[in-house]
Parts: sequence; structure tokens; C-alpha cells
Amino acid sequence: MNDWANFLIAEIGAAAALTGLIFVSVSINIGKILTVATLAERALVAILLLLTVLVVCSLLIVPGETMRLAGWEVLAAGFVTWVIVVRLDLRILRNIDPAYRHHMRLSATINQLPLLLYGVTGVAVLVRGPAGMMWLVPAVLISFIKALADAWVLLVEINR
Repeated sequence: MNDWANFLIAEIGAAAALTGLIFVSVSINIGKILTVATLAERALVAILLLLTVLVVCSLLIVPGETMRLAGWEVLAAGFVTWVIVVRLDLRILRNIDPAYRHHMRLSATINQLPLLLYGVTGVAVLVRGPAGMMWLVPAVLISFIKALADAWVLLVEINR
């Protein structure tokens, strides 16, 4: 896992910084966010995607950890986040104005992609060892992109 240490540490820092951005976005526009039934859940999904990056990367840099344990940790973190995000996305889809339902279906689909990739990463690490870690890269990057897109909505689009 030593080969991955720099990547993991960098992603922990980026995830922490981006989580702060989401909190700033929410705090600046809290009044407007609370008037739209689905925006609080959308903000929570963005935070959960970033929190998953933070948790997974933090667990993977624990010294002396076996690849087997690392695989199970990534798999568990991805699964727990997936369950929560699916519930939030379903709540959003039930409560959103029908005019925006298509956009939220797309958003919910994109939310699934990094979480699926965390599952693939966990299984790949269990089966292939350190070579399976390559799947973590797209999982993290897609998590960042989706969370930043949601931050944009919470910070800018909400004011249009």
C-alpha cells in the first residue's frame, strides 16, 4: 500500500477541503435551500460522497493493514454510503417538481457510479491485491466531480 500513500493523502486533503466548500455553500444559502424540498438532501448526498472519499482513503493509509482488510473496508464503506444515497435519491425523486424529475434521475444515476466503483475496488483488492486499487482512482474523481456539481447548484444556480 506504500505505493498509494501519496495519492491517498492527497485525496484526504482534497475531500476535506471540498467538504468545507459544501458546508460554506449550504451556510450561505441555507434560507433558500430549506425552501426547496429536495436541496437539503442533495447537499447531504454531496457531503456523503466526499465523506466516503475521506473515510476510504483514511482507512487505506492505516499502517500494517492487510490487503484483505483493506478490500473489506472499501467494500463496506461503499455499501453503507450506497444504501444511504439510494434512500436520499428516492426521497428526492418522490418530492421533486415533475418538471425537474428528469434532471434528478440523471443526478441520481451519476451518484451511483462512484459508489459502484468503490464496490468494484473492494472486490478487486480482495481478488487482485494492490492491483485492484486502480479502481479507486475513478471512484474518487467521480465523487469529486459530482460533489462539485452539486456545490455549484447550492452556491450559484440556486440564486438564478
